[in-house]
Amino acid sequence: MNNETVFSPMFREKANNYLIQAENARKLFLGYDTKELARKFSLKADETYLYAPMMGREYRIERSTGRMEKKIGEAWADGSSFAETLTLFDVLCDSKPGAKLSGSWKAMRDFGLQFHQGLLEQDDNPDAVFFDAHPEVLTKGCLALGAAPMPGADLGYAVPAVLGVPVWVQFWHSDEEFAPRLRYLWDENALQFIRYETMWYAVGLLLERIKEEGHQ
Repeated sequence: MNNETVFSPMFREKANNYLIQAENARKLFLGYDTKELARKFSLKADETYLYAPMMGREYRIERSTGRMEKKIGEAWADGSSFAETLTLFDVLCDSKPGAKLSGSWKAMRDFGLQFHQGLLEQDDNPDAVFFDAHPEVLTKGCLALGAAPMPGADLGYAVPAVLGVPVWVQFWHSDEEFAPRLRYLWDENALQFIRYETMWYAVGLLLERIKEEGHQ
């Protein structure tokens, strides 16, 4: 990426929108009773932080500021990227009262509009191409995140993604006729916990973590 791209008006506007959305999510969190959030999701809490699991890592949220950190090894590091902030705060703050997992699965493409179907199952999906060449990374990464192997694909794993809400990753290898394929399934009641738009950020985070752990 060159400097012209980085500092273009369109890029700056997009970056600013991300910052605004993340800041709005933090402000929303600060309006909630953190003791109630801890009770609702069975989370650990102390006087300073609320602790929450996401993508195989422990996160902590400073109760007075909404600032997020993640635990890497024995140290705490910044965990407030746009995708991390939106994903965790969306489930914490926007999940519906009485939200409950159904135990049944639904393809992510079926939660959204017809327009999104092609985006989820495109033939030139770079992540599918990568896992086709390195299936061991997918297997090792998913298992490191506490996933359970699942049937129905060449490789399939149900990963505890965020606050107990799982994502089932399905992968099919390429052959003479078909390109490699990735598919994501969520619990049928996922929209009680997370908005469809945020599912995209959650899946992006999940793929990052799978590759990170798979390369260890």
